[in-house]
Amino acid sequence: MRIVIFGANGQTGRVLTRQALDAGHSVIAVTRRPDEFPLSDAELTVAGADVFDADAIVDVVAGVDVVLSTLGVPFTRDPVDTYSSGSNNIVGAMRQTGVRRLVVVSSTGAYHYPGRTGAPFALRLVEPVITRTIGKTVYDDIRRMETIIRAGAVDWTIVRASGLFDLPHVTEYVAGGVDPIGAFTSRSDLAHYLLRLAGDSGHHDTVTISTTADTPTMWQTIRREAFKSA
Repeated sequence: MRIVIFGANGQTGRVLTRQALDAGHSVIAVTRRPDEFPLSDAELTVAGADVFDADAIVDVVAGVDVVLSTLGVPFTRDPVDTYSSGSNNIVGAMRQTGVRRLVVVSSTGAYHYPGRTGAPFALRLVEPVITRTIGKTVYDDIRRMETIIRAGAVDWTIVRASGLFDLPHVTEYVAGGVDPIGAFTSRSDLAHYLLRLAGDSGHHDTVTISTTADTPTMWQTIRREAFKSA
């Protein structure tokens, strides 16, 4: 497949780009800072573009088979519109160029999951505080993003991940139309699942992905990830 990845220079985007290339796909990695992109490959094109630039997005989307978005921003108390404005431009470019398949990373933190199992006590303490304070503007924009995507007339799948962390390998993660388990999603598992979904068509699904093995503690994740992008 010919894949375009938005947010490619983020932590998840880099893992996804590497996995896509290793799987034999042709990849267009979209980043505002192309000179800083750390990967190279004969099947990789690094495109300098900003998701706020609708015309530039049309140029990079044209001719691809699937669009994957790992857009992310750190928690902040300032207004955030990267997810919603970026997704609005991506969907618009897809409709303009006739590209149908879109898979987007979202967050379980933006929603309440009363059926979540295996959640550590620390998550139950910390999550309400984060969602109402330093994470409020980010989660508000994530919800706006999902609304835009559902109305976008493309074949979409929204993948809600939990607390992101790094692993060097893919695990036997739990994913699909189920409540999340525990509190974590490894970037390697998330990238693997995004590529699994990329070849599907005609889908309009919201799914979750949970890593249940080799996970960090809740406090480690809060300390390492709270102010990092996806």
